[in-house]
Amino acid sequence: MLNPGPTVAEILASHESGSGSPTHTAARVADAIAARGADGTWITPVPRERLLADAAEIERRPGARTLPLYGVPFGVKDSIDVAGWPTTLACPDFAYTATETAPAVRRLLDAGALFVGKTNLDQFATGLNGTRTPYPIPRSVFGGELICGGSSSGSARAVALGEVPFCVATDTAGSGRVPAALNGILGWKPSRGLISTVGLVPACKSLDCLTLMATTVEDLDRVFEVIAGVDPDDPWSRARGPRFGGGPVRVGLPDVAELEFFGDDLFRAAHLGVRDRLARLGFDCVPTTLEPFLAAGELLYQGPWVAERLVEFEAFLAAQPESILPVIREILTGGFRFTAVDVFRAQQRLQELRATVARMWTDFDVMVVPTLGTTFTVEQVLADPIATNTTLGHYTHFGNLLDLTAISVPVGMTADGRPLAAMVFGPALADDTVLAAAARLLDEPRRAALDEPRHPNLRLVQKERP
Repeated sequence: MLNPGPTVAEILASHESGSGSPTHTAARVADAIAARGADGTWITPVPRERLLADAAEIERRPGARTLPLYGVPFGVKDSIDVAGWPTTLACPDFAYTATETAPAVRRLLDAGALFVGKTNLDQFATGLNGTRTPYPIPRSVFGGELICGGSSSGSARAVALGEVPFCVATDTAGSGRVPAALNGILGWKPSRGLISTVGLVPACKSLDCLTLMATTVEDLDRVFEVIAGVDPDDPWSRARGPRFGGGPVRVGLPDVAELEFFGDDLFRAAHLGVRDRLARLGFDCVPTTLEPFLAAGELLYQGPWVAERLVEFEAFLAAQPESILPVIREILTGGFRFTAVDVFRAQQRLQELRATVARMWTDFDVMVVPTLGTTFTVEQVLADPIATNTTLGHYTHFGNLLDLTAISVPVGMTADGRPLAAMVFGPALADDTVLAAAARLLDEPRRAALDEPRHPNLRLVQKERP
């Protein structure tokens, strides 16, 4: 795993002790972004002087050093609104200036976090590869023309480069997990509804989920305690589930014959090495099957859910089709072929699969599979954009359809130097157990049963709206 820069915990310790300050951190971040130029990470970074002024304003707040995220810098995927800043969805003709800040981002700002800017993405958050943007195409921090992954490409890259310790992104079909895997960081898709999606331009509204990227589970814990909360304006909103109480974690492992590596023998060998380590890490391994999960995943793009994107983008598609990248236009127009009968048929099939999967969780707590079965270069994706994108989502497409919580965990490298990641996933509201399993995979200590907030002021930040 990379060690790109200071973590949330380290930045907080520096700011609270006085050995560092939000303005010093802001200067470091601005310098780091400027040094790389237009590398496909950021669409709209906050200008240096504005960033320093915002950091100074945080320092002047009453009780500033007690704020839960005092001066911690972060990025926001450019499909999420931040008041006064453009939301582009990587489509300049679609862009607008937001008048309100998404509640999830507002929680972070109220907790003292420092907004650094809007990050690059696959246009309209449609894609898992990171090449579908009119801005510079980002590459993985591991080089070799390896794709960055998407759609939350810039968010993953910003964290992996150490420009910010965490980013707020999204994950509808794997958009927060795939780029995290390709850049050697953690990408966590909490259960849908735990983080408000108000202020997010929808991709598929019934499946959309805000996600967090960071380099440690501790950082995910800290940020999640601030950003999570029931939002009465979000019809999918719900409260988080029980905390993990410690002890063994039962891991479901599908038969190796069910795993697909698309002819990539190095990825296969590396992942099987990870599986061999699970028992030594204290997991209780239980044989199971991946079949119903993969069957659900096939429904996402072969079924009518692709038509849900037209709810948000149909009018723009009709009015300005040439403003949309050809591959995105092809995907959107493909939604018109589905009928109402197709929708109900797919919903009924999905419900059958959900029932099958629900029964499986009595045998184990989480499952572990590869996040990716293989990787691609930018050239390979541009040559065959649809097929390569489908391959990238093989292990992630089913996550929100089956109402799961999932995290991509960096677990080493392949023999030829590509990043390797394992995906830990579990049923809805088992988020704390999934995080505990991720921490164990990383050999990272983690406090169990977080019944009380870590920070004395956190209750004020998490206070619900009247």
